[in-house]
Amino acid sequence: MIKYEFLIESKQTGNIYDASELIVEASYHTVIRGQAGKFQFELIKDAIIEYHEGDVVRFKVNDTPIFYGYVFSKDIDRWGRIKTVCYDQLRYLKARWSYTFSGVTATSVIKKIAQDFSLTTGTLADTGYTIASTMILQEKSLFDIIYYGLQQTQLNTGELYIFYDDFGALTLTQASSMYVDVVLGTSSLVTDYSYKTDIDKDTYNLIKLVRPNKDTGYGDAYIAKDETTMKKWGTLQKYEVVDENLNAAQIQAQAETCLTYYNRVLRTLKLDNCLGVVGLRAGHMVTIDIPDIGDISLSKKLLLDSVDHRFGNGKHVMSVGMRVII
Repeated sequence: MIKYEFLIESKQTGNIYDASELIVEASYHTVIRGQAGKFQFELIKDAIIEYHEGDVVRFKVNDTPIFYGYVFSKDIDRWGRIKTVCYDQLRYLKARWSYTFSGVTATSVIKKIAQDFSLTTGTLADTGYTIASTMILQEKSLFDIIYYGLQQTQLNTGELYIFYDDFGALTLTQASSMYVDVVLGTSSLVTDYSYKTDIDKDTYNLIKLVRPNKDTGYGDAYIAKDETTMKKWGTLQKYEVVDENLNAAQIQAQAETCLTYYNRVLRTLKLDNCLGVVGLRAGHMVTIDIPDIGDISLSKKLLLDSVDHRFGNGKHVMSVGMRVII
């Protein structure tokens, strides 16, 4: 038995409407980076409920907090069925701004942006790594600024952090702490899946990082490559311009780290129409157990890149997507 708690708070009147009995269906979508959590619902309007763009929406399932966010669009038909799209706080990080940071951690960057844009924060893990170069970011999205700091942290420490909205609070958590005790496999919850391998996108065997050199007018190039996979796949190059304040050792280390990450066949797995697990979101790590899937057998912990939940007619199903690291 699925129990919903679905509240809408009107900013105009201060009224809080309990729409738990009015909801027809709902869906909740999260991805691991670069997008806000998206909650969509359809309800049948009664004589009392009234809400507008910007109003607060809270959704729980079996007393587990799922979504806290804001109404962004509504679509009503002649029969009084309202389809509504809501986003969490991450939606506001699409704003573009200019910042200069020096001697800061990625955590400090998030705190500064949250303060400037009046966003609520929760638990923000201390990444501990002070970004070596001065960050001069002009008219970049707040998402890009935050993820630049997190990317620099990962390149230099090997630690991945997950940044997300946890029921109304911006949260930063070390990926290794995001494991949940859930097994998804052909013998547990999964009814359908698709598995893909490719080297067409996000696979590189030659990394070229270039540092601008004001003295010569040219760029100083730093290269990391793998001759073996170049013979197998051809040359797949990734080119980036790096901060001119980085030294040669730092740039070469970044090139080697990038090569280690990108020099592989990209394997992606999507599990469709699984039995829903309440509270599961992108960034969580779960155990995947699917034998004899294409060229491999899987029985390991994997990080979820995307999670889609669908609620309706007393049912809860979900689809999840992930990269397969072997």
